Order: sequence, then structure tokens, then C-alpha cells
Amino acid sequence: MKAGAVQLKGTAYILPDSREHQELFQWLAEEVAGMGGEAAFVRADRVETVPDIEIVALFERRKALDYRPLAEALVVMEREIDGTRQGGRTSAAKALRSRIAKITKDFEEARRTDFFSSTAGRDLGIRIERVQSALSELAAAGQAPRSAGIPIRSPETYQGIRWVTRRDPFVDRMASAWLIRKFIDAEAAFGFIDGEEVAAAGPGVVAYDVRGGEFSHVGNLCTFEVLVRSFALKDPALAKVVEIVHDLDVKEDRYRRAEAAGVEEILEGVRRTAADDDDALKRGMAVFEMLYAAKSR
Repeated sequence: MKAGAVQLKGTAYILPDSREHQELFQWLAEEVAGMGGEAAFVRADRVETVPDIEIVALFERRKALDYRPLAEALVVMEREIDGTRQGGRTSAAKALRSRIAKITKDFEEARRTDFFSSTAGRDLGIRIERVQSALSELAAAGQAPRSAGIPIRSPETYQGIRWVTRRDPFVDRMASAWLIRKFIDAEAAFGFIDGEEVAAAGPGVVAYDVRGGEFSHVGNLCTFEVLVRSFALKDPALAKVVEIVHDLDVKEDRYRRAEAAGVEEILEGVRRTAADDDDALKRGMAVFEMLYAAKSR
């Protein structure tokens, strides 16, 4: 079954107890009865003749079979990445990113029914993250000359600052505001200005993601990426968020993160339902906090 059920001794299909699974089995039983057949749906605390460990093993074997094609595809990719590194062909990374995006999407779908966090699933997830990191390194190597010259800043010198940006905040401005609060100044204040007001911002105010601002796009890097590099932030979970923000803001599709489209939809919903720019920025920052937490698993 697509729901992830396994067959127990050829007589019944079982799933872990949850409200969703109860509704599924109840619906299936009603469908079978409606077609003139017979079906029974029961809940049980245990199966007396089968230890829990054996039931869990059934689910793990099922998931190992589901993961096998992805693991085999990943082996091929790992070899190709090694060849790309040795040959210095960073341009080949674009095709590889497209393939890892497909593998990642299929893995996330398969993991929905990995109810007991199987060893095969955990190992495959780690390998996928390593491949994604390797491809990010290849992409960075190919783009390094375009992002050179970004000076390193110290967070200590940016405390108590009011950060201002363009009105109608969206992906880059929301993500940048979250990063500022998360990694630079937890008490940072934010405001909005028109482009021509940057020069008259005054002391104690830093403009970002606006023409003429202290932090904005550099080469093919969005403001969020420039902030990460400016403050030399090293964090595996943050690196994943960087890739999503880049793909959404620069529209370059460099990293092909499968979850990028979903994040954009949520942020579009935030922008459409927010009371004003302050509300939109605050809610957008909350989205990136949750995204970062998910990537920190």
C-alpha cells in the first residue's frame, strides 16, 4: 500500500496506530463493503503471537526495498562528483544538482512512511546531505571570482543598529532580517524606506537589500548570501537555507532545492495576508526560523 502498510503473516495489513491511519482503514473497509466484499478494521495494543520487534523489522525491510533504487542512484552520483572534482569541471555540477533534487524529492516522499526511522533511511539521508554539500562546494568554486571582495565584519560592531530595507518585503528581505536577529543582533530593530532615502538614513542605521545600502547584492549573490559571507557564518543548517534563498531570489536554479517552491508559496501567503510591512517581515522571519529548525535535525 502507498500508505506504508505491511502484510502480517499473509492475513492482514498493519500500520502504526494514528488518527490518520484509523481513518484510512475505516474508509477502506467501507469501500470494500460497498462493493459487496467483507473487511474488518481493528485497533490492537499488541499482536500476541508476534513480538513488537519483529513487526518493526517488517516495516524496516519494506523501507529498505523502497530506498534501494535511490541508494543505487546515489552511488553513481558520488562517483561522478569525485570525477568532477578531480577533473576540475565545475560546470558539470549543474546537471548533477538536477539529479540530486529528484533523488531528494523521492527520498522525502519515501520517508513519509518510514514510521520507525529505519537505519537505511537515516544512512541515505546522511549521504544525500553530503552530496548536496559537495555540489554546493563545486558551485561555490565555479562562482568564487564573482563574489570576491566581500569584507569580513564583526557582529559586535552591529549591536543596537536599526536595519532598514525596501517596502513590501519578500524572500531576500525576510530571510536577511531573520539572519540579522538570529546571528548578529537579537535585539535588532527594523524599518522601511524608499530607495532615495538611503543616503539620508543617518548614523545608527544600516540599509540592506536596497540600492546603495551597506549590504546588498554582490555579483550573483543575493543580500542574504552577502550577509552570511560578511559575518563569516558557518553552520550546516544555515548553508541549506542559503541555497533555498538563492534559488528563490536570484532565480538562477543553481541548487535546485526541492523544497524551494513550497517555501515561496508560504511566503507569498504571508505577504498577501499580512496587515502591513512590519507584520509581513515578522511572519516571514518566523517562517525562516522554522525552516532553519527543520534543517537542523
